[in-house]
Amino acid sequence: MRLARLRSSSLGVVVMLIIEFILGMIYNLYGTVPTSAKPVGLFSSPDLALHVILGFLLLIAAAGQLVRAIGVRHKLSIWLSAIGVLSILGAGFAGLGFAGSGANGASLGMSLAFATALACYVVLVFALPSSASRASTT
Repeated sequence: MRLARLRSSSLGVVVMLIIEFILGMIYNLYGTVPTSAKPVGLFSSPDLALHVILGFLLLIAAAGQLVRAIGVRHKLSIWLSAIGVLSILGAGFAGLGFAGSGANGASLGMSLAFATALACYVVLVFALPSSASRASTT
């Protein structure tokens, strides 16, 4: 039952990551691109503000996921949740760097950290049992 809850929270983080990605792409296509001479404020546009706020909520959700994984003492969940939360944190710092300078490396860092976090939580969604599969085996 506790592993099924961990799976559900992993799915929630996956959905949040996808929404975060979409908001980032919307800003990338329609927002003002920062440069080293003209940085962009994190709340300078509604779509960027939503991206930043969701990023903080995502970090909180991922930290909660890690705490739950430690409580369940499921090694795969602990490792992947830890890598996932570190990746989300890394994407956030890369985003701060991008907003300040518009550097391509920071943008690449955001996307690679996002992909790593997404992979971690998708693996957990498929590796952990659902409550339905648990009920059918007992």
